[in-house]
Amino acid sequence: MLKIYNTLAREKQDFKPINPGEVRMYVCGMTVYDLCHLGHARVMVVFDMVARWLRASGYQLTYVRNITDIDDKIIQRAAQNGEPIDALTNRFIAAMDEDAAALGIVKPDLEPRATHHIHDMLDLIGTLEKKALAYRADNGDVYYAVRGFDGYGKLSGKSLDDLRAGERVEVDTHKRDPMDFVLWKAAKPGEPAWDSPWGPGRPGWHIECSAMSEHHLGQHFDIHGGGQDLQFPHHENEIAQSEGAHGCTMVNYWMHNGFVRVDDEKMSKSLGNFFTIREVLKQYDAEVLRFFILRAHYRSPLNYSDQHLDDAKQALTRLYTALRGLDVPSAAIDWNTPHAVRFRASMDDDFNTPEAVAVLFDLANDANRTRDLQAAAQLKALAGILGLLQRAPEDFLQGDTAADGLNAGRIETLIAERTAAKKAKNFAEADRIRKELQDNGVVLEDTPQGTIWRRA
Repeated sequence: MLKIYNTLAREKQDFKPINPGEVRMYVCGMTVYDLCHLGHARVMVVFDMVARWLRASGYQLTYVRNITDIDDKIIQRAAQNGEPIDALTNRFIAAMDEDAAALGIVKPDLEPRATHHIHDMLDLIGTLEKKALAYRADNGDVYYAVRGFDGYGKLSGKSLDDLRAGERVEVDTHKRDPMDFVLWKAAKPGEPAWDSPWGPGRPGWHIECSAMSEHHLGQHFDIHGGGQDLQFPHHENEIAQSEGAHGCTMVNYWMHNGFVRVDDEKMSKSLGNFFTIREVLKQYDAEVLRFFILRAHYRSPLNYSDQHLDDAKQALTRLYTALRGLDVPSAAIDWNTPHAVRFRASMDDDFNTPEAVAVLFDLANDANRTRDLQAAAQLKALAGILGLLQRAPEDFLQGDTAADGLNAGRIETLIAERTAAKKAKNFAEADRIRKELQDNGVVLEDTPQGTIWRRA
């Protein structure tokens, strides 16, 4: 049985969908005012992996990932650029789609835009007002009254007083409580606005996801996902809005992927270590980046560095090398075989992709050793569930060619020949191969896990 770590429960739990055989999943998507960065890449890849595994497990999945196309940052960027907001958001939505396609992301079933659901947001705010959970302040904004909702703080695990002490709260004398958050912002000159019972204005960020998830998945659905940074306050506020309005559980399983760090430091523009997906893809194949993300458990911190991407590139090269030269047939997965059993067990254990990838390497070793088409077919089929190894091996392996023409595939072949020579105690041949690689600028390092290489 699939087990999922539920952030709300703080433990792994058996996954039991609300409706047998069906899964409804909502993931917080991008605010489209700039190019997608590595943090966005991780969210997209992680929940693409989750969606692929749910479908491979036989579930009928409805996957919704929203687009925030109205927000303070969007308004500010459009004003700076001197362009209409629609032009800005449409341009970055197109860029997001291009980045996602490069990373092998299967498009979600639904991608609602916030501006298309204003009416749903107004209805939800009206319900909250009737239940005394929303109030209009004298500045025209409408706020959520957090002290009216008994469960506030249950996702972050802190009491309301703890949250007030631990979080920076914007000073706003119009609020009844500093922790209250805005549901509807009164119109300001030069900003887009929609009519509402509280006057012209636009929605607050948090209400958008509550309204869109309810519209497409209902008041109670199975999985809500997003980055760890959204756990508080965004997801905490979603729970307060949705459960406060409807009096029922909003989501059964809350999933959060870990942060992306760069050389062990938090990624941020202020530190100068901020990378867009496009910047990374100028140096590395997109499948290498996808493999790098999946090689780590989704809840663990992901530490980006050139060395780690180089390691991922070599590892993916080893997998593709196992398929090179073989006419691998398309084959259905036999889930009773030992490798498939291990793969399923890994994925059913809270989407443990590091263990699933280890299974792929075991299969690659078998395929390399025996050149067995069945092992190669199973390797390709299982990797396909993760969105990997679906290209012609030559296409990937020829993508890394040094000026002397020695590409990654040839390097891996020579390393395999050297390993075989050492096993046969033909040390002269092994030394000759090492020297050939060194003469071509390739440095070898023998480790307990095998030989790894890098260009000098």
